[in-house]
Amino acid sequence: MFRIGVDIGGTFTDFAISRSEEESYVELGSHKLPTSRPDFAETVIEGICDIVERCGIDANVPVVIVHGTTISTNAVIERSQPPVALLTTQGFRDLLGIARLRLDKPVDLFNRRVTPITPRERVFEVRERILADGSIDTPLDEVSVEAALASAREKGASAVAICFLNAYRNQVHEARATAIARARFPELLVMPSHEVWPQQSEYERAVLALLNVYVTRLMDSYLARIDDFLAERLPNARLFVMKSNGGMMSAAEARRLPVHTLLSGPAAGVTGARVLGEFLDLDRILTFDMGGTSTDVSLIESGRAMITAQAEVGEFPLLMPATAVEAMGAGGGSVIWLDGRVMKVGPRSAGSYPGPACYGQGGAEPTLTDAYLLCGLLSPKGLLGGRLALDRSLAEQAFAPLADGLGTDATRAAENAVAVATSNMLAKILPYLARVGVEPSDCTLMIFGGAGGLHGPLLADEIGIARIVVPRIPSVFCAFGCLVSDLVHDAVKSVHGIMLSDRGLTRGFAELVTHGDQWMAHQADAKQVAGIERLFSADMRYAAQSFTIDVDLLPGGGTLAEAQARFHAEHQRLFGHCDKTAAVAIDSLRLRSVGRQAKPKLRALAEGPAPEPLEHREVRLNGRWMDARVFGQAKLSPGFTVEGPAIFEHALATLLVPPRFSARVGAYGDIEMARG
Repeated sequence: MFRIGVDIGGTFTDFAISRSEEESYVELGSHKLPTSRPDFAETVIEGICDIVERCGIDANVPVVIVHGTTISTNAVIERSQPPVALLTTQGFRDLLGIARLRLDKPVDLFNRRVTPITPRERVFEVRERILADGSIDTPLDEVSVEAALASAREKGASAVAICFLNAYRNQVHEARATAIARARFPELLVMPSHEVWPQQSEYERAVLALLNVYVTRLMDSYLARIDDFLAERLPNARLFVMKSNGGMMSAAEARRLPVHTLLSGPAAGVTGARVLGEFLDLDRILTFDMGGTSTDVSLIESGRAMITAQAEVGEFPLLMPATAVEAMGAGGGSVIWLDGRVMKVGPRSAGSYPGPACYGQGGAEPTLTDAYLLCGLLSPKGLLGGRLALDRSLAEQAFAPLADGLGTDATRAAENAVAVATSNMLAKILPYLARVGVEPSDCTLMIFGGAGGLHGPLLADEIGIARIVVPRIPSVFCAFGCLVSDLVHDAVKSVHGIMLSDRGLTRGFAELVTHGDQWMAHQADAKQVAGIERLFSADMRYAAQSFTIDVDLLPGGGTLAEAQARFHAEHQRLFGHCDKTAAVAIDSLRLRSVGRQAKPKLRALAEGPAPEPLEHREVRLNGRWMDARVFGQAKLSPGFTVEGPAIFEHALATLLVPPRFSARVGAYGDIEMARG
């Protein structure tokens, strides 16, 4: 089966290619195109056409395409979609405005609350009330439902989310209101919160439902265009979309529940790092994904990516499980500017067009890519295998105003810009690692993304990381993550306030297993799933605590006594103490169902003779010029070793080996660097 992974970035759209299930990791292909704005689907379709022609794919060959996208994310951040409305329980019209009754920056006197995705004038009350135990206090008033829907339409809303109090415990009122809406107002797009994520916390649940309807029509039309193209060109192709939790789902599911795709791009890179970590037997990985617009970092421990239920998109919380990613506004296209005499890098990016000044496409502002070129880290021969030449004189012109403002020359200003970007990264990464209790020196830094190979080693040198791994296809590694992803479904069952027994625990998880199996059956052909792995966990706390911690449980959930023992152990690990005599409460049961997909085989490359350098190039590092040997990565074979400073040039990426580091080519073509 032919497989294609696709990842849209702010500057480039990447493709990873597997020609058959017997193909090995070292044989995977890659492709890269500038991202087309604002019509992102155009580049996806163009890239698939290029791959079909290049690989000679017959129209009837089965093809699986897995797509990581930022379409929904950008729509939320830019707030670019038509108005939506919210139906909620009578008395809770200010649900979105009150939010969590706290400011994210309590010491900032000028801080403001998040502006809701829909204003109060488009929040409508419905007479109904379900209590915390699921019992009905006030029956649903269907007349008020119709009146609220009519008002929403009159206010210009094209879509409506429904979030009633305690609907996570009893969905009957939301389900009935949804049925009324779809029958009486078919022109409105309607989604109840319990179909998106049925968990306690009405504010976060309302936000999820609103975000879902906010981007549904956009994602539906976007994916429909790609589906229509595939139906015509590759009728046996199936389209899947990456989820925020690092797995994939069918395009049909993504068109109905696009809220699951809001963090799909960064999650794909972490998935790829987890799979490569298994290939290379790495235990603790700090991922470093630097593209044209931003840099994302995440942590993988013992083969499992960190998952959070506190992720954010724009200014909005995502209650559902997502791969824990720390994002920074620094990428290869980040614009460099002066605030007085203080140099700043990003967060604004030059994008793919006009792009950095050195691209020669009309860009006049200096970027990190221009800085790399002026410091000798990039070759003037250009990117994309020479298809995108770089003009040093344009980079110098762009940096001239900054150099004048700082009283220096363009090259030193460029070196300062690289140092500022590194400092910005340090300021984000060190607190992130401190929060999860990890020392930088204990991590292996896995570098990918178009600019990761240049800046990642500089960061490792600064932060004290002694081991670096660079995948053999770093520039399209998020697309590789799409290629090797599994079907992943997260399910939750709220049991807050319920005194569980061993039998109740087992029965609750059995419901989630059934739900997960049904979801899996709707996503893909049974023969496409190599097996289903189930991970059981629970949100647990001491009875008097106001917060929960996520605790891994035994298969099937085990007994209450076993669950409580695991909770005490996890509390001890996280906080340094536990109380085995205190009462323990379980708020939610969670199940992750993973439908395993075929992975590339592992076959080592043959060793060959050590290549001669393509050239010697002067590079600017640590305040002085140094002689660096430049090697073509395509000519490298396992066992080849070189001391820094050195540069490896790939058709789609460039890798820097800094001074004090040595680089070695691994058995599968990945580059391993060590500081010593």
